[in-house]
Amino acid sequence: MPFFERYLSVWVALCIVAGVALGLVAPDFFERVSSWQAANVNFAIAVLIWAMVYPMMVGVDFASLKRVGDKPKGLVITLVVNWLVKPFTMAALGVLFFKHLFAGFITGADADSYLAGLILLGAAPCTAMVFVWSQLTRGDPTYTLAQVSINDAIMIIAYAPIVALLLGVVDIAVPWETLILSVTLYVVIPLVAGAMTRSRLLRLGGDAHIAEFTARLKPYSIAGLLLTVVLLFGFQGQVILERPLIIALIAVPLLIQSYGVFAAAYAAAWAWRVPFRIAAPCALIGTSNFFELAVAVAISLFGLNSGAALATVVGVLVEVPVMLSLVAFANATQRYFPADETLQ
Repeated sequence: MPFFERYLSVWVALCIVAGVALGLVAPDFFERVSSWQAANVNFAIAVLIWAMVYPMMVGVDFASLKRVGDKPKGLVITLVVNWLVKPFTMAALGVLFFKHLFAGFITGADADSYLAGLILLGAAPCTAMVFVWSQLTRGDPTYTLAQVSINDAIMIIAYAPIVALLLGVVDIAVPWETLILSVTLYVVIPLVAGAMTRSRLLRLGGDAHIAEFTARLKPYSIAGLLLTVVLLFGFQGQVILERPLIIALIAVPLLIQSYGVFAAAYAAAWAWRVPFRIAAPCALIGTSNFFELAVAVAISLFGLNSGAALATVVGVLVEVPVMLSLVAFANATQRYFPADETLQ
């Protein structure tokens, strides 16, 4: 692994510090950037995610998508973890910590609000960043696309009922504009661009040309990740310093949930002898969250300054460092999985 990628967690840590510092030094800049949005989807973040996602989309072989069902194990693990395990374990952890273990630090009303935010996060599987984590583990791009696409289709139907059940309310207003815009920006547009690029590269030089092209783009993809970290922590720099204890308390069940869900999915993939290029992304998809949707729903239901909105933002802050640590663990343990089987 190249030097820069080998120490990616170090660069991310430095970007976290830089983001918080810049957020305090230049709050007007970050306020202006945060205003570049529609339906709670920030366009600056979208551009950076394109930089991260586009190289992997070039590797998607549409002709192989129809054969994804020939190897259903990864899909089964992803769907079971995302829809039958993750939302309910997140709710259970929230109740355990905010209603019992942290009861001496957090009042009843605040506890309910933070719990609601965790539920909104737990029921929203990742759409965009999972392509980045898959790329960092050299996951099969075609299979990853199939996993994300099926998750998105289920989310349209299942998100509101699951959240309503866990929150104990009947009417949950899902911000469809956020959901549709996010999927369009983070999946559809880079996928179309990647397909057009792949077609041209195949005509010019075949698969070798594609591999060379994506290798050249890799530094830009990593740069997009690091700049995303700077922006995310810059947006919330003031909040982090003003409420460090609350943020730390909210982060505890999120961390347990993230590592626990990954461990369950990764162990299931290992026991079921799923090849690493499918096993790693299927475990990472269940761990990562669709934080844009969760933040938008929290704001629409509970308000911009609510504890629920804060909890979803803490989910954003926790996600990148956690996911990078899991990527590193997956790459270090890939030898325990079966020999690679690619759909392409």
